[in-house]
Amino acid sequence: MTTVPRWAGLLGAVVVLGGWTGTDQRQAGSAGLGPDTLQVDPRPVGREAVEALTYPPLRLDPPEAGEYRVLDVPVFHLHDPSLPLVDVFVQMEGGTAHFSRDELGPISGFPTFLRYGGTRELPPDSVDRKVDLLALQLGFGSAGGGRFATLNSLPATLDDGLEVLSAMLIRPGFDREVVEIWRGQELERVRRRADNPTSLAYAEFNRLMFGDHSVGWVIQEEDLAPEHFTDERLRSLQDRLLCRERLILGVVGDLTWEEAEPRIERFLADWPPCARELPEPPAPEMRTGGGIYILPREVEQTTIIMAKPGGVRQEASPDYYASRVANRILGGGGFSSRLMTRIRTEEGLTYGASSIWTTPLRYEGLVGAVTSTRPERTLDAVELTLEVLDDFRERPPDEEEVARAVEEISNGYVFAFQSTRQIVARRMGDLAQGLPDDWLERYFDGIQAVDPADVHRVARRWIVPDEMTILLVGDPERFGPGIEALGPLYRLDLDGSVRPWDAPPP
Repeated sequence: MTTVPRWAGLLGAVVVLGGWTGTDQRQAGSAGLGPDTLQVDPRPVGREAVEALTYPPLRLDPPEAGEYRVLDVPVFHLHDPSLPLVDVFVQMEGGTAHFSRDELGPISGFPTFLRYGGTRELPPDSVDRKVDLLALQLGFGSAGGGRFATLNSLPATLDDGLEVLSAMLIRPGFDREVVEIWRGQELERVRRRADNPTSLAYAEFNRLMFGDHSVGWVIQEEDLAPEHFTDERLRSLQDRLLCRERLILGVVGDLTWEEAEPRIERFLADWPPCARELPEPPAPEMRTGGGIYILPREVEQTTIIMAKPGGVRQEASPDYYASRVANRILGGGGFSSRLMTRIRTEEGLTYGASSIWTTPLRYEGLVGAVTSTRPERTLDAVELTLEVLDDFRERPPDEEEVARAVEEISNGYVFAFQSTRQIVARRMGDLAQGLPDDWLERYFDGIQAVDPADVHRVARRWIVPDEMTILLVGDPERFGPGIEALGPLYRLDLDGSVRPWDAPPP
């Protein structure tokens, strides 16, 4: 009688060891692993197995965005009975760009005033008690060139919730205490804005590049003067923002269209018509010509931002799609991007480096790069960043780089459809911005069609290191010599004024 060791059973019927397959010892008639019991497994293993996987071509099949209806205003409705909840979205056209510079303060605080300022019938604390009693969730804010409000409610309390939301929007109370609290908090934030060098750098770079345009506006203490927040001024903003023709609505959740339609009509019944059109936002006059601008701050990291006009807008064009792929390869792809690889991984000058290539709808944005480093390595980081930009301009990406970027962008689209709320909100945003109904499909197909020649074309046309405006927010006493060789030097002050670096203070 043959005795089989207990451990032999662990081998099982087939055991794969580094590409070798051992058959069950009892079947082989031997207690050991001999040459006659081993054979080479031809299948790849490990990394080779992963790389050998094949998939069908990726195609976009976006989920239905529900029904698109037009009552008095455009309405998106998506029935989703998975949870006993209803979400209502109210999008209102009218962003900062539609208003004058002296209205920057009140328009910035407007969402807060609507949410916490009560109604004409109820003071703020009474509104809050009602919101709590009805188990409502409310949100107010600004995005996409406009303002928005959201309501989350149980179906049983939706009617009361819509009444509360309607009163807050078309009969706001603008409680004076709420307005003054916000104004005081914003004044303190303005006085302390230099405490965060990174946010300071972004704000000042936008002001430097866009000048007297809403993108470049930075709230100052004078914007928060009491005369900008009178009841008359706030009611004037209300008349221009909160009117029927400015609206797009969305309804998502456990509510059929037959149930939703009468509620929407009641919600819209008291909304006044718009008395006048909003003015068309002007296009910015952007800074060109380069130069080195230093905003002195005694900090342990220099924040470096460099950019120039980017030339590309968000539209269905080959250059737009190619710019999205180019940005991903250059610095928008995390640790695999060229900027991160060179500046962090190879040279160890920074924790992070990324590219920027903004593409607004109605005017060109910026193309460039952002990083930070210790003050003594500022010049090294600037020169290396410019070198990477120049190399990207001169050396086209290979097929593998482009294919990886296209795949990352395409696969990332799944995150655009994670919930029914997100689907409807995205469709509302596309409509508000004037994008076509099939924009998602156009974008996906356009990205899929990008090749190395397209990326090289847009990079050579718009990424021009010699034309970059460079902002350094840090301690110039620790920069060391050589900065002046990069171009003309200017001092940037916290009030936005610019003067040659060696000029005496005014």
